[in-house]
Amino acid sequence: MTEGYNCSSTDSLPSLVANCQAGGPCDLTGLAPENVSVELAATCVSLEEYLRRHLGPRRSPVFLPVCVTFLLIFLVGAVGNALTCAVIAGKKVMHTPTNYYLFSLAVSDLLVLLIGMPLELYEMWSNYPFLLGQWGCYFKTFLFETVCFASVLNVTALSVERYVAVVHPLRVKHVVTRAHAKRVIAALWAISMLCAVPNTSLHGVSSLRPVLERDLPESAICTLVKPTWMYNLTVQVTTVVFFLLPMLTISVLYLLIGLQLKREKMLRSLEAKSSLGQDNYYSVQRARHRQITKMLCVLVVVFGICWAPFHTDRLMWSFIEVWTESRQKMFEYVHILSGVFFYLSSVVNPILYNLMSSRFREMFREVACRRPRHRYSPSVTRDTRLTLRSTVCEGHPGPSVPISDGEDCIKYVDYQHDQETTMA
Repeated sequence: MTEGYNCSSTDSLPSLVANCQAGGPCDLTGLAPENVSVELAATCVSLEEYLRRHLGPRRSPVFLPVCVTFLLIFLVGAVGNALTCAVIAGKKVMHTPTNYYLFSLAVSDLLVLLIGMPLELYEMWSNYPFLLGQWGCYFKTFLFETVCFASVLNVTALSVERYVAVVHPLRVKHVVTRAHAKRVIAALWAISMLCAVPNTSLHGVSSLRPVLERDLPESAICTLVKPTWMYNLTVQVTTVVFFLLPMLTISVLYLLIGLQLKREKMLRSLEAKSSLGQDNYYSVQRARHRQITKMLCVLVVVFGICWAPFHTDRLMWSFIEVWTESRQKMFEYVHILSGVFFYLSSVVNPILYNLMSSRFREMFREVACRRPRHRYSPSVTRDTRLTLRSTVCEGHPGPSVPISDGEDCIKYVDYQHDQETTMA
């Protein structure tokens, strides 16, 4: 842009000030907007003003409150998920199939907090220019899509694992194993990366068109560069596949689990009157049932609350064709809310583990305070474990696990012990 026509500049040469006076090139008085060319309008404002008119404010007006909120989420989430990873990776007793899924979730949350959040905060601080280039734009989009899909798939796989363990316990030793969990987790991450490619390919770095033959690298932003209908279709499909269907699946699984636990509780209440030597067994089972039910219900509610605004934000953008001022404001509020809840989902998991699992609380304290590990389980002691083994192996009546083979019985009770000490 030529500095002489920039009427907002105080550094214009005296000989060019006439351009900004009545009758000069910058005197747009009386001209209809459609008669003012882009080039003429651009020469009559500063570069910053021109960018603001076309791209919006460089800094988000809500940057300060959102930044404070994000920093609090970052501190709690980074520490909590790092402790979760350290506990599960460093404590052999925590090497269970369930905890492998929790470890995968923690890794996903750490990626969001350590890489995704700083990128988003920087964009709120300076929306343009985007400094990471084309591949940086690809990486940012790919990261968010991958962790979004991986988190949903991990929660769904964990729900399936719990369903098998509670409703079909005979399949536990064949289906719910550490090796199987590792294979499933690797497959989930591979699927997440593959499904993140379509949306990633639709984005890229875009700049405003040149003005008076001058490029505007200051206007570079990471945004949608392919036809809008392709993005809308991608968003709608992924919302159904990676939110609505998983939520429906998880809800059905938890409903079946709840019905099974209720049925077992009713049967055992009748059997307890005539059974001998099974008090400890029933006590442990009832505690495990209550705890698992609570954990599952909380996970469903938290999962839905945290991810619903994120998908609502994407669907709004894809379905709204005519943007009025009221719709724009509503979308801005939803966008901010979805961002906060998106990152909040990376914080709540460690908090839930600490609140609802005495084993995790003990391990968190050991890792954080570097205290020596106690040689007992707070939820299932050695005596209780032996009672469990002898009771289950004797094949007591009811819908429990009538296992007759000694080795299979030990494997099953060991699995139940691992799960109970993990979730208790």
